[in-house]
Amino acid sequence: MLNREPQPQETPGHRPNGTEEWPEPKQALIARLEARAESVLLGKRETIGLAAAAMLAGGHILLEDVPGVGKTLLARALARLTGGRFQRIQFTSDLLPADVTGGSVWDGRAGEFIYREGPIMANIVLADEINRTSPRTQSALLEAMEERCVTVDGTTRRLPEPWLLIATQNPLDDEGTHPLPEAQMDRFMMRLSIGYPDSRDEVRMLEMMAAGEQRQPELLRPVVSARQWQAMAEESRTVHCSPELLAYIVRVVQATRMAPELTLGASPRASRDWLRAGQAMAYAAGRDYVLPDDLKAVAAAVLAHRLCARDGYGQPDPAAAAGALFRILGSVPVPGSRGAKP
Repeated sequence: MLNREPQPQETPGHRPNGTEEWPEPKQALIARLEARAESVLLGKRETIGLAAAAMLAGGHILLEDVPGVGKTLLARALARLTGGRFQRIQFTSDLLPADVTGGSVWDGRAGEFIYREGPIMANIVLADEINRTSPRTQSALLEAMEERCVTVDGTTRRLPEPWLLIATQNPLDDEGTHPLPEAQMDRFMMRLSIGYPDSRDEVRMLEMMAAGEQRQPELLRPVVSARQWQAMAEESRTVHCSPELLAYIVRVVQATRMAPELTLGASPRASRDWLRAGQAMAYAAGRDYVLPDDLKAVAAAVLAHRLCARDGYGQPDPAAAAGALFRILGSVPVPGSRGAKP
């Protein structure tokens, strides 16, 4: 089921002739985006900051948690705040690939088949409850997530720029869910969990609801335009990362491939995404160079969901995979720390 959200109004700072103006530092705009997102999802600034970094790095986000903690709320808020065209797809068991990518329909006047675009042709696409649809429909996103294009009836069409996928997923032990294939999990830059709010934030949420003050994502004003966000994303990729930190990334990734408790280690795509996420964290902090802390801050979100460990019954064991990652991160010396190789 496709829900069409109201499109954002023209963003302050966007000129009709296509040029962009920057009335304040770009890092201040990122901080404002995170603050506005937190106004609808109280107390989750760290998760919001990681999600913003993933979007800035051009990566896709998987929000995985129990129902009712605000996964869809966060996705809608981030989409509104970054401008551009937004589409939401409610993934259900009867959803077909053509419902996502679009397909050919007969045009009686022209006497031929024409392509009718699907909701995937928006700048930001929310795949709500992605693991409630069939593997066939899940696979319709594979080409789009990696190559930013879709192929329908033998014709390949480019997706708009920027293009990002934000997917929400229920825990795999919920009834009616289908696990995402490993190839698709690897295409998500970050997997994030929101978690339950603490008691103070939950009380504040209820107070705002009782007073009619709770903010809805649809009422948020965009902080930047899609074009501005794309320009910031391109700038973030120029942030310098020292050769020592690049070697550190490779050592950690290679250690996951040799870990005895893991059946699947991190891919070269994981190395690339870890670097880009670290650059985005540094850019959001106003620096033009990456620090070890930038990489450490995003390591679990970028790497953990790509690793695979098996329990005694041969089933995936996410806890064991996460434990192996933390062991590796603790054993590989960080550049600049005692014990690190020069």
